[in-house]
Formats: sequence, structure tokens, C-alpha cells
Amino acid sequence: MKNVLITGGAGFIGSHLANELLTHGYHVRVLDSLEDQVHPGGVKPLYLSRDVEFIRGDVCDADTVARSLKDIDAVCHLAAAVGVGQSMYEITHYTAVNELGTAVLLEAMIGRDIGHLLVASSMSVYGEGLARHGNKPVEPPIRSAAQLKTGRWEIMIDGEELQPVPTPETKTPYLNSVYALNKYAQERMGLIFGSAYGRQATALRFFNVYGPNQALSNPYTGVLAIFGSRLLNGRPPLVFEDGRQRRDFIHVRDVARACRMALESPKTAGCVFNIGSGQSRTIADVGIALAEAMGRNDITPHVTGKSRAGDIRHCFADISAARETFEFAPQVAFSEGLSELVEWLSGQVAIDSVERANAELQRRGLVA
Repeated sequence: MKNVLITGGAGFIGSHLANELLTHGYHVRVLDSLEDQVHPGGVKPLYLSRDVEFIRGDVCDADTVARSLKDIDAVCHLAAAVGVGQSMYEITHYTAVNELGTAVLLEAMIGRDIGHLLVASSMSVYGEGLARHGNKPVEPPIRSAAQLKTGRWEIMIDGEELQPVPTPETKTPYLNSVYALNKYAQERMGLIFGSAYGRQATALRFFNVYGPNQALSNPYTGVLAIFGSRLLNGRPPLVFEDGRQRRDFIHVRDVARACRMALESPKTAGCVFNIGSGQSRTIADVGIALAEAMGRNDITPHVTGKSRAGDIRHCFADISAARETFEFAPQVAFSEGLSELVEWLSGQVAIDSVERANAELQRRGLVA
């Protein structure tokens, strides 16, 4: 396994994965459409290593995909339209890029000697994360619109608030956004393909990835990048609900390393793994920590008290399966990763499109 194709490889995670693979002696080819929302003006980013072989093209275009697969030994499929909120109204676009694009890629791989496939999935497939009711683990129901309209954010059973616990891969998926549905379809297509054609196929469910090179002007990107964009423009991070929802933040270099390790391990074939830090933080606390690290103690997150369609309350990773199967363990502490992010942010200019994006969601009735 010497030649690796990364679809979506000019993006945030893809570029870091390219660096990780190059460092370990692989030849890396990148296929990326350079979509304007992620790469303004369709310009190839300066952070993408000059050592990658770059092909500009759409993963939905069969001829381009076929060309990109020539002499390839392994594929890391990261190409995707990303974002829960936008997926709820750009349904055709998200389904075309995420599901049709995956189908085009897999069909092009059928007649080729490509032994390894890694598919990037998402924690969004879980819906709500696992919880505990008394001493019993439960799979929480999705909160109703009626509940959210009254500002009752927590999940309750029999009048008792559930306690969130780490979510393992065994939790039943609950697909409450178009994006979640897309990511689940991507991972299942990849694993079905691997089983049918005797390839080593693995799906990784990424939790909240952060770090340098994230698209700051994309209002549907990761929460830390969105908060960073707001703070760079002297505006408070916007936090939905009451800000006490909990998430799992993992540094992008840890994610890149997990991808390489999963690709190289024969034990990962046919399996799905969580890739997170195994720790949880509230969104409000993360916003405060970033503002402090950027020296903007005068700016505090604005808690909107509103909810968005497709959002969930709590979800953070149980990473024991990845640890036991291919010895993955996060190496970048949150404090270290935050400092690195702030250093990178200090040299960036961001177009803050968050309010425009939220207004679009509001106009479509997706914010209540």
C-alpha cells in the first residue's frame, strides 16, 4: 500500500491527513472540487502540501474519478458537503455530493486492484448520545418540537433528567438530519462494498474536529472555527439553547493519525470506530475558553435560547474500540490544541457569515 487517494483532500481534515501520510512515506493524490463555500474563489489552499499530486474535479464525475484512481492502492473518502443546518434545506446538493458521490467512487473501484477503503463518517449518525436513567443505560428519544419551544432543553424520562454517558459504536443510529442520513449511507455503502468485493473497508465516525486550516468563512463548519470567526470580527460566539449541551472535541492531527492507523491495521476491516477525545465539554465553556485564549475577555458568548432543527443535546465518544483494535489514543490535549488554534487564528482574516446563515435557517422555519 504505497499510493493513496484522498477525496476531499484539499479540505481541513484531508490536508492534515495528506501531511500524515506523506510523513510516513506514502505517495498522496488528492481529488477536490475546491467548492467556493470552503475554498473562496475556488483557489487551491496554500496549506496543502506541494508534495501531493492534485487533481481538481467533482467526485460525482465518473471520468474524473476513474482518472484519479489510476495506480492507487488505497482510498480515503473524505469528500462531502458538511453541515447539519444547511443539509436541511440544500437536500439535493447534500444527497448528490455525499451519497451519489460515494456511489460513483465505489463503482469506479470495482474493476481495480484497490485493497483498502477508509470512509469518513460522523457522530451525527447517533442522534442523541447514550445516557443513563438511574443505573440503567438508555438510548434517549429525540426531543420534540413542542418541548424545545418551551425552552426545556434536557432529555427527561418519567420526569427525571437523563445523565449523558460516553456513546459507543453499538448505540442504535438515529438519523434526524439529512446530513446524518448522508453520512450513515456513506459508511454503509463503503462497508457493503468491502464485504462484497473482498476489500478492507473501514468507517470512522469523527466527533467535533478542530485545529488549523478550518474554513473560517464557512458558517456551517466546526463550532470552534465558527466561534473563532466571530471573535476575530469582535463579535460574540452565538450559542444555541442554553449552551450546556455537551460535545467531544478532538484535534485534527489526532484525527489524521487515527485515519492512518486504521488504514494500516488489518483488524479494522468491516468495522466502524468512534474517533474522539473521550472527553466532553459544554459549548458555552468552549466559547468562553476560546475568547480567553484569544485575549478577548471582554466578549462572552451570546446564548440565544433558540433551537435548530437537527441539533441534539449531548453526544461524546466512547473510544475504547479504537483503542483496543488499533491502539489509537488522542495525543493532543485540549489546552494544547486550543493554543495552537489561537496562534493560527492570529494570522487569519475571516468573513463572518454566521448571522446570514442563521437568518436563512430562521426564514425556513428551522430555528425555533
